[in-house]
Amino acid sequence: MDNYSAMTDEQLVVLYADGNDTAFDTLLERHKQTVYAYINYTVRDADLADDIFQDTFIKAITTIRHGKYTETGKFKAWVMRIAHNLMIDFFRQKKHENTIFNDSYEVDLLNNVNLCDDTFESHLVKAQVLQDVKKLVCYLPDKQREVLVMRYYKDLSFQEIADITGVSINTALGRMRYAILNMRKMASDNKMILTLN
Repeated sequence: MDNYSAMTDEQLVVLYADGNDTAFDTLLERHKQTVYAYINYTVRDADLADDIFQDTFIKAITTIRHGKYTETGKFKAWVMRIAHNLMIDFFRQKKHENTIFNDSYEVDLLNNVNLCDDTFESHLVKAQVLQDVKKLVCYLPDKQREVLVMRYYKDLSFQEIADITGVSINTALGRMRYAILNMRKMASDNKMILTLN
């Protein structure tokens, strides 16, 4: 196994494509924590995260086995993109767009002992601002919303976002810029105040 650990992702993919299951076990072990954390952070549901995680690697296995893997040098980004697309597919099947966010998040904020010095009124204001922001995010075009969510909710770099979504960094930056401009315009049009002061 030590020999496998020293290999690059691409070397392992080639070995696995040739029938070496240990090579894929090494790939899975190498990337499972990052991929699962990304999925779980997005869906905020352990059972759903498990299902999408399994589907992600099943799709990876199938693609490699059928000789259709062409992402030379970008295995991690490729797997993350599979996970990303599976999550998008799942959420598209849902009728309510806000299922992308955890509705209990605001409750967690209000019950956070670190915020006990604040007044109850300030808790309500913070919760309302967060709710308003989430509503605005839901109204963004899909591509702008996904970049904003990845950047601010998942703390991914623009390089990681570009790799996962399969676009250039400039495109990712442009989508973020338009997302923020659109949110500001929507907030202004709807007379929303998105500051805590």
